[in-house]
Amino acid sequence: MERIFAIGDIHGCLDQLQRLMELVTIDPVNDTLVFIGDYIDRGPDSRGVVDYVLDLKKRVGSTVCLLGNHEQMLLDYLTGGPYGDLYLYNGGDATFASYGIGAERDDAATGIPESHLEFFRTLLTYYETEDYIFVHAGMKPGIPLEEQQNDDLLWIRYSFINSDHDFGKIVVFGHTPLMSVHVDDYKIGIDTGAVYGGVLTCLELPTMKLYQV
Repeated sequence: MERIFAIGDIHGCLDQLQRLMELVTIDPVNDTLVFIGDYIDRGPDSRGVVDYVLDLKKRVGSTVCLLGNHEQMLLDYLTGGPYGDLYLYNGGDATFASYGIGAERDDAATGIPESHLEFFRTLLTYYETEDYIFVHAGMKPGIPLEEQQNDDLLWIRYSFINSDHDFGKIVVFGHTPLMSVHVDDYKIGIDTGAVYGGVLTCLELPTMKLYQV
C-alpha cells in the first residue's frame, strides 16, 4: 500500500525534525514525503532545516515540498514584494542569524546559498492526490482548487478551519498552530506548534498514524 507521510510546520526546529525522522520508516521508492511549508523563521536553525530537507529530497524519490507563508515573506523581503516589511517582525531575524548574515537585503541576497534560494523559489503552492489535497494554510470555502488565490492558500485561518465545506477531498494543512492535531470530516491540521514549545507532527496516510516529537 502506498503511504504518504506529511510533516507540519518546522520553523527552524532542526533537532525535532531529526528526531522525528528517526521514528518514521519510509520506503524511498514507494512512499511519498510531504512537507507542508514553513521550514524557516523563529526557531534556532533554519539553515540546518533547509539543508536537511534538501538531503532528504536526494534520498526519498517522492518528496513534495510546499510553500509556506514564511518562505513567501522571505522571497518578498529579498525582492521588495508586498509582504517584505513583515518578514523581520515574524522571525526573519532568526533565519538570517542561522545563515550568519545581517538583515539588510543585500546581505541576505548574497549570504543565502543559491541552492537554498532555488529551493524557496520552486516550492509548490499545493499537492493533490486521488484522496487528499495538501496545502500550507487551507482553502477558501466554495472555491475550486484551481481558482484559489495564493494569499488564501498561504494565509487563511479560521474561515477555513471552522467551515463545514466539503472540498471533495480531505485537506491536510498547517500554518495555524494547534494544541493537538485537528481532524474533522473534511480536513486535518498538523501544525502542533513545535517552535512554541509544542510537538512536531508527522501524519501517516491513509492509516492516520501519528508520529510526534
